[in-house]
Amino acid sequence: MDTEGGGARPRIEELESMMTSSVATQEQTIDQLLHRIRARTASIGVIGLGYVGLPLVLLFEEAGFPVTGFDVDANKTEMLSRGESYIRHIGLDRIKKAFERKRAIATTNFEHLAKCDAIIICVPTPLGIHREPDLQYIRMTAETVAKYVRRGQLIVLESTTYPGTTREELLPRLEASGLQCGRDFFLAFSPEREDPGNPNFNTRTIPKVVGGMDAHSLRAAELLYSAAVERVVPVSSVEIAESAKLLENVFRAVNIALVNELKIVFDRMGIDVWQVIEAAKTKPFGFMPFYPGPGLGGHCIPLDPFYLSWKAAEFGVWARFIELAGEINTSMPHHVIEKTIAALNDDGKSIRGAKVVVLGLSYKPDIDDDRESPSFEILELLLAGGAEISYCDPYIPVARKVRKHDLQLESIPCSAEAFEEFDAVVIATAHSQFHDRNLYRRTKLVIDTRNIVPSPAAGDAYRLVKA
Repeated sequence: MDTEGGGARPRIEELESMMTSSVATQEQTIDQLLHRIRARTASIGVIGLGYVGLPLVLLFEEAGFPVTGFDVDANKTEMLSRGESYIRHIGLDRIKKAFERKRAIATTNFEHLAKCDAIIICVPTPLGIHREPDLQYIRMTAETVAKYVRRGQLIVLESTTYPGTTREELLPRLEASGLQCGRDFFLAFSPEREDPGNPNFNTRTIPKVVGGMDAHSLRAAELLYSAAVERVVPVSSVEIAESAKLLENVFRAVNIALVNELKIVFDRMGIDVWQVIEAAKTKPFGFMPFYPGPGLGGHCIPLDPFYLSWKAAEFGVWARFIELAGEINTSMPHHVIEKTIAALNDDGKSIRGAKVVVLGLSYKPDIDDDRESPSFEILELLLAGGAEISYCDPYIPVARKVRKHDLQLESIPCSAEAFEEFDAVVIATAHSQFHDRNLYRRTKLVIDTRNIVPSPAAGDAYRLVKA
C-alpha cells in the first residue's frame, strides 16, 4: 500500500504541474493577443472583399491596424492595390488613402493568413436550387484557414448562416489542425450588418453583436471590434449571435410579405395601398411601416430566413411564417408581369413583340448592388413572354453575369427621348434619377412598382399603372 501510494504521489504532482503550466500557457496566449489588439499592432485579415469585407478592411485600417484583404478574385485585389473601387458607394478617397498608406494590402495569396492575429471571414452563403443552405464557401474557407491557423489567432465568422454553423462547421475543421479552441486559438461569430447606400449608418456606427465559443474567445472578439466600432453587444454564445441576425431578416421578410399581399388585396378592391400605408403610419405607436415592391433583393432578406427554416426542420418544427413569406415575396415579379400584360392589353397590344424597358437593375436605390435583384427575373419573364427587353440603370452600365442570370445587356440612356420609344416602362428600382416626372411625359405606359411617379397632369401622355 505504501509503495503504491508513494508511487502514485509523484504522478499526481506531475499532473498538477502540467495542468498549472497549461493554464499559464493559455493565459499567456490570450494576454498576448489582447495586448496586440490594444496596441493596434495586431494584424487583421479579412477573407472576402465584397460588400461586407471591403468596408471592414477600411474600418480597421482607419482605426490604425495593419490589414490584409484576401479574395480569390484577382481583379478585385489588383483594383484595390491601384487605389480603385469596384463598389460605387464606397468612397474612392477611403480606398486610396488606405492602400497608399500601406497599412492595407489586398492579395490572393492565402499563405499570408499565417501572419494574421485575427481573421474575419466574410464569404457568401447562397441557397441551393431547393432553397437549402449552400455552405460550400464557408467550408472551403474554414479548410483554408485550418492550413495556416496558429497559436494565438482569433477567427471570426461574419457570414449569415443558421444557428450551429460556427460550432459544427468551423470548429472541427480548425481543431483538426491539432490546436484547441479556447486554449490555442479563439473562435467567434459576429453577424455582418451592412446597409449599402444608407447615409445614416455605416460599419463603424452600426452596433456589432458578438458571440464567442468560450469566454476567452468572446473577450478577444469584443476587444477587437471595440477598437473600430462605436458599440459592441456581447451575447452568451455563438448560437445566440447567429440567431439574432436571422431574426432581424425574418422580421423584415415576413412584414414585407404581409404588405405585398395586402397590395394585391387592396388592388382588387380598387384601393391604393400606398395611401393606406401613409394613413396608418400616422399612428405614433403600435405600427411600423413596410412598403411593397416587385420582389426582394440583396444578399440577406431573400435568402437568410430559409437558413433558419431549413435548420428548424432538423428539430421537427416547421417555420411556416418564413415559408409563406417566401412564397409571397418570390411571386411578386410574376405579379408585376401580370399587371404589365393587362396594361398592354388595355392599349390593344400583346406582350409578344412589345418593347419594354425596366428601370433599375440594382435591388435598392442609388447603389450598384444587384445581388438577388428582382429586376433580373422581371426581365427574363418579359423575354419569355416574347417582349423586346431593355433596361436603364445609371449605376450599372453593363449587366454583369450573376449566379442565376446572364442578360447580356447594356443600359440605355436615362432620358425622355429614350423612354419614348417603348410601349411600356416598368419602374423596378427607385433611383433618384427616376423620380423626375419629365422623363415620362411622352411615354405611353408606366408600370410603377415603387410609387415614385405622380399621376399624369395636363400635357402628360403617359398612363400610370401601379403594380
